[in-house]
Amino acid sequence: MKKEKDFYKRLSEKGISRREFMTFCTVLTATMGLSSSFVPKVAEVFAAPRQRPPVVWLHFAECTGCTESVLRTMYPWIDELLLEILSMEYHETIMAAAGHQAEKTLKEAVQKYKGKFICVVEGAIATKYNGAYGKIGGRTFLEIAKDVCPKAAAVICLGTCACFGGIQAAKPNPGGYKGVGEALGTKPVNIPGCPPNPINFVGTVVNYILLGKLPALDELGRPLFAYGKTIHDQCPRRSHFENDEFVTEFGSVEATMGYCLYKMGCRGPETYNNCATVKFHGGTSWPIQAGHPCMGCSEPDFWDKMTPFYEEL
Repeated sequence: MKKEKDFYKRLSEKGISRREFMTFCTVLTATMGLSSSFVPKVAEVFAAPRQRPPVVWLHFAECTGCTESVLRTMYPWIDELLLEILSMEYHETIMAAAGHQAEKTLKEAVQKYKGKFICVVEGAIATKYNGAYGKIGGRTFLEIAKDVCPKAAAVICLGTCACFGGIQAAKPNPGGYKGVGEALGTKPVNIPGCPPNPINFVGTVVNYILLGKLPALDELGRPLFAYGKTIHDQCPRRSHFENDEFVTEFGSVEATMGYCLYKMGCRGPETYNNCATVKFHGGTSWPIQAGHPCMGCSEPDFWDKMTPFYEEL
C-alpha cells in the first residue's frame, strides 16, 4: 500500500494525475488485447510491483534509436521502469560501468540469473567472416549472442535491426548482417519498428509479469496485440481506388485530416503495426497524421523491399 501511495505521489510531482495514469493503463490493457477487468491489475504492475525480472540488454549493430524510444516511455516513466518494475542488470548506454568493469557485470549477471533473465537485443548481428564486422570487448556480436541468448528465460528483439537485420542488412551487406532469430536459428519475440513504439515493449513486459508468459505471436514472432493488423486497416486516411479514381472513405471525424497517401508511396497496406491507434509521444501523433507516408519500417527486408519510399508499390 505504501509503494502504491509513493508511486502516485511521484506521478503527481511530475504533473500526472491518477486519472491520467489510469487512462494510460486502460489504453495499454486494450492494446494488449485484454478485457477491461485487467486494468486494475495492469495498474498494480506499475504502482506496486511484486517482482522485478532481471534484464540483460545487449547492443549490436544499431543506432541506439530503440533505446532512445524506450527512454521516452510515459506512465511508467523510464526511472520507474528501470528501478522499480525491471531490474536492469546490464545496459551499455545507461549503465555507469564501462570497459572491463561493464563486461564483468554482464558475465556475472548472466551467471547469477541463468534461465531467469529477460534478454533484450537491440541491433543486427554480423555473420560473415566469423562475425568480424562487429565486436565488443574482444568478442564478436555473434559470439556474445550465442553465449547470452540461450541462457535467458526469454529473448526480446527490439527494433527492426534486431528482428530482421534492418538497414545493416541492406544490399550489398558485406558483413552478412542478420536479425537475431536468423543468425542464431531461434525464435525470439520480435518488436520491430525504426524505432518501435515503447508501448509495444512495455506491453510485452507487462504481459510477461502479469500473466507469467509472453504474448501470442504471429508467424514472424511479433506480438499479435501490436502487429495483428496493417497500418492501412487502422488508418483514419484509409481509402480505396475504383477504376483508377480516388474515393475517400469518411468513416470517422479523423478522416477529414486528409486523403490516403498510397499513391505517394505509403507502405501502410503492406505494413503490420499499431501506429495508427497508439501513436507516439504519449499518443500525440504519428507519421501519417503528420502527412508523411508510412515507410514500412516494421517489415522484413525494410529498406531493400520498401525503397524508393516515394514511389507507389
